[in-house]
Amino acid sequence: MGNDSPIGVVLGSGLGAFAEALEDRFETPYEEIAGWPPSTLEGHAGKLVTGRACGREIIVLSGRAHLYEGYSAREIVFGIHELARRGVRSLVLTNAAGAINLAYQPGDVVVISDHINLMGANPLTGPNDDELGPRFPGMCEAYSAEYREIARQAGQEIGLNLREGVYCGMHGPSYETPAEIHFLRAIGADLVGMSTVPETIAANHVGMKVLGLSCVTNMASGVLPDRLLHDDVLKTADRVRETLAKLLTLLVARLP
Repeated sequence: MGNDSPIGVVLGSGLGAFAEALEDRFETPYEEIAGWPPSTLEGHAGKLVTGRACGREIIVLSGRAHLYEGYSAREIVFGIHELARRGVRSLVLTNAAGAINLAYQPGDVVVISDHINLMGANPLTGPNDDELGPRFPGMCEAYSAEYREIARQAGQEIGLNLREGVYCGMHGPSYETPAEIHFLRAIGADLVGMSTVPETIAANHVGMKVLGLSCVTNMASGVLPDRLLHDDVLKTADRVRETLAKLLTLLVARLP
């Protein structure tokens, strides 16, 4: 992979600041791209943004589709395949996540080291497109170790102590019960959310290298007595989005 290929970035709930700061920015609403499943969630802009940062061509998906919106796993990775068609080989996935690990707190940014797929779906189900990738792609390094190290170094430069952890993907849209969170902690999950896992699988299938970043917006069910509300998730995401934008700007200058 050379530095002349564009970098793909997927922005999660409330995390659109990076796209807004791109140079030579051009926006295309998803509904203007044939076949693209529209995002219906508040906090997701629903547009493809092209531009430049630090001299690199960037293609941003500002908003994503989810299983809980009624789409199939294959439909929600349409954007990943579109990025591949546009030449993306390095992909940064961001999300808003709940913290299972008690060492985390809202506002933390966590580098995803691995994931657990409990979404009950896989985007590669069905006939395989051999032009995209192999029938049985390996997932032993779904999140690039090289990219994780680059992220840690970039975080240190802006005074951000990036934690690292395992992300568990759940179907949603209901938040998890305290018993489910207890189970997820027992099987090794540090974070929980309703996205990212299908995108990571699809990206690895087509040969992309992936960096995953979770913004901790809340403690998971049962960790605190408060009831989880989506508005609270968006408020915390808004608080951390400028920090994430700074980190992404450093990253896109350094990813191969």
